[in-house]
Amino acid sequence: MLTVGMPCYDDFNGVYFSVQTLRLYHPKVKIVVVDNNPDSEDGKATKKFVESWGRNNCQYVPFGKFKSPAVKNLVFKHAETPYVLCMDCHVLLEKGALEGLIEYYKANPDTKDLIQGPLLYDDLKQVSTHMDPVWRGQMWGIWATDERGKDKDAEPFEIPMQGMGLFSCRKDAWLGFNKYFRGFGGEEGYIHEKFRQDGRKIMCLPFLRWIHRFERPRGVPYPLDTIAKFRNYLIGFAELGLDIEPLVEHFREHMPQNKIDQCIERVREMRDHIGGKAGQFGESGIYKPHPPL
Repeated sequence: MLTVGMPCYDDFNGVYFSVQTLRLYHPKVKIVVVDNNPDSEDGKATKKFVESWGRNNCQYVPFGKFKSPAVKNLVFKHAETPYVLCMDCHVLLEKGALEGLIEYYKANPDTKDLIQGPLLYDDLKQVSTHMDPVWRGQMWGIWATDERGKDKDAEPFEIPMQGMGLFSCRKDAWLGFNKYFRGFGGEEGYIHEKFRQDGRKIMCLPFLRWIHRFERPRGVPYPLDTIAKFRNYLIGFAELGLDIEPLVEHFREHMPQNKIDQCIERVREMRDHIGGKAGQFGESGIYKPHPPL
């Protein structure tokens, strides 16, 4: 009934412990591992690990053509069950979370909503139930807590957005990340607005609690490129017909104006391929070029 999928990039340790925890405590779910750097030493170790026991329970999907958050789409493509949960490869689930999710889908089999749950912090007490749509640190969204989400037995409730370290959806209802996303960033806020524009909701299930490993003492293995991040947001905003001025204003703190204008021009040239409402991009009311500094 449920597939748990995880994209990874040079994180054998994360995959190992997340997968083994699923196998120990949630043995009935299917698993899909999408490797975005399969030719690295971590990639080779991940492949060996999965294929040594996987058989019919786990798929290893190598994808090294380009680096992108859109590889999460491959989790849904390769899932063979009606419902899918996608999570980072360094996420652990609280006891009972998947059982609760399966029961939720049994009670709501036709839902087309995007399902998420509270982030549980390292102290195993504090939670963030959602993100507020505020720009900070080159990201759209800051962690926030709805009091209702502190009780994991509380009723599900609607939220504006949440971190994409864990989310769930019916396989055939997944709307997808834009295929032109590259590098890192652009997911939060964009995918939530995409669901809302299609008449769906973003639901927080208080029992669906997840722990995310944030610390990286050896550094982040994948490239963190500000320009790529800005470009992803531009593409997402163009697809959805959103006003890009707040986005541009925020990134002026992190990028020179000439790079901002170059990105905008490049995305404008792509608008016939981006899809959605991209035809509006760059026209009246969405963006006016900033005077040279």
